[in-house]
Amino acid sequence: MTPDEQLRLLHPGWREVVQVLIIAVALYRLFRLFHGPRTLQIVTALAVLLAAYGAAWLLDLRLLTFLLRFAFEYGAIALLVVFAPELRAALAQLGQAPFARVFHHMEPREVAEEIVDGVERLSRSGIGAIVAIERVVPLDQWAESGSPVEAKVSADLLLTIFTPYSPLHDGAVLVRGDLIIAAGCILPLSQKPLSDRALGTRHRAALGLSDESDALVIVVSEERSTMSVADRGRLWRDLAPAELRELLAGRLPARPPLTSAGAPV
Repeated sequence: MTPDEQLRLLHPGWREVVQVLIIAVALYRLFRLFHGPRTLQIVTALAVLLAAYGAAWLLDLRLLTFLLRFAFEYGAIALLVVFAPELRAALAQLGQAPFARVFHHMEPREVAEEIVDGVERLSRSGIGAIVAIERVVPLDQWAESGSPVEAKVSADLLLTIFTPYSPLHDGAVLVRGDLIIAAGCILPLSQKPLSDRALGTRHRAALGLSDESDALVIVVSEERSTMSVADRGRLWRDLAPAELRELLAGRLPARPPLTSAGAPV
């Protein structure tokens, strides 16, 4: 080691501090991943083999030293096989990390297709649902009333969340970008009169949120198995999948919406 390298160790700079922190975090995550009785048994076995190798080296037992050295050289491959499930789990967690989402960000069109597919399948199954899509106004205050999810938007996930008797089915799902940020959320009910008695609590909640934010709120009626959209106090009812795609793309359908009171605009 050169004098300059020795001096750098005595007076570490920011690069050395960053490297030490990265290694410390990596080791911590590694120890957290490989925990459990099986890992303890393997570590104990390795310690015994190391002790045996040291004793064989001190006593000059050449054959035993050769065999143990051979075992250590090829033991790394055996460990990869033994810990294959844990290594797969580690790679999966790395792919789900927040910084990794930059590399597989969904396009708005893909998000819209997943949402339309999901609510259409819910409608065909007669399962009620409410999905609020955040625009400019943050929906954090309503997200706090539910459970955090932080998962990619997918039709299958929407069906899972709104399946009857599941823990989060009775509430709204909030979408930000390509992520479902929360589920089981409580939305404000519209206080305006509704002339159509067919509009239930979900429609009131959708209109209420559309009055207090610029969110686009999709409602699936459990009683009528229809899809509706609330946007800025207006409600489009009995939408076809193509009309729903138009609204998600920012294009208004040809038919006029209803006001929150139930009359055409």
